[in-house]
Amino acid sequence: MTAKVRTRPNVLGGLAGFAWLLVVLVPVYYVVITSLRDQEGFFSSNPLAPPADPTLDSYRLVLENDFLRYLGNSVVVTLATVLITVSVSLLAAYYVVRGGGRLARLTYRSFLLGLAIPLQATIIPVYYLITQIQLYDTLWAIILPSAAFAIPLSVVILANFLRDVPNELFESMRMDGAGHWRMVWSLVLPLTRPAVVTVAVYDALQVWNGFLFPLILTQSPDQRVLPLALWSFQGQFTVNIPAVLAAVVLSTLPVLALYILGRRQLIGGLTAGFGR
Repeated sequence: MTAKVRTRPNVLGGLAGFAWLLVVLVPVYYVVITSLRDQEGFFSSNPLAPPADPTLDSYRLVLENDFLRYLGNSVVVTLATVLITVSVSLLAAYYVVRGGGRLARLTYRSFLLGLAIPLQATIIPVYYLITQIQLYDTLWAIILPSAAFAIPLSVVILANFLRDVPNELFESMRMDGAGHWRMVWSLVLPLTRPAVVTVAVYDALQVWNGFLFPLILTQSPDQRVLPLALWSFQGQFTVNIPAVLAAVVLSTLPVLALYILGRRQLIGGLTAGFGR
């Protein structure tokens, strides 16, 4: 018989975890309950107390001020950027892992070098290029630079995951006459699905919350995305804090839905891609 090993409860760790949970939840709680107040209730009541008369007037006010247009722009920019990033990164990762040779190693090092370049340091050259190809004040002005800066990290994640795919599977498909495109579509994509979902969710979050490119590379209200629209709401509703926080809540709902749908694949990609 094996003796039972008694472990002392980690009281300090539990208290630290509970404190961190409060740090995360209290701001979220404050944003939600404040968005349900009216303007008078915001100034007259306890800020952490639930509203006595909750109302959706702030949400109605936000929706009546072109919020759906900004939401649609963000969805288009995010989907297009993720599609470009995942497609290019998967092909590049396949070449880096399966290509072999000096050129493949040099390509991988180039992507690693791209991780060291801060976005803020390149905003002037990016602005110049966008204006030269006449894409300024369009959604493509946000999509293309966002995809370019997302590709290096995506290639590193996918290549790290792709190295764990057994070489025998590739050799077996090659003996059956499969070419590179067939192997990418029928073998690489199904086996690397957790890593692909991880890259897609991470890149979608970065693009969805991106502020610098929309601020510098767009100008007209028709091309605004949600982060820039929230900034404009702060000017439009200078003292209407519940309306601003209602816009914040609405802008986080698509991201929350994306995380719920891809949570299992996201966790699997993070653990399998780096934990083997």
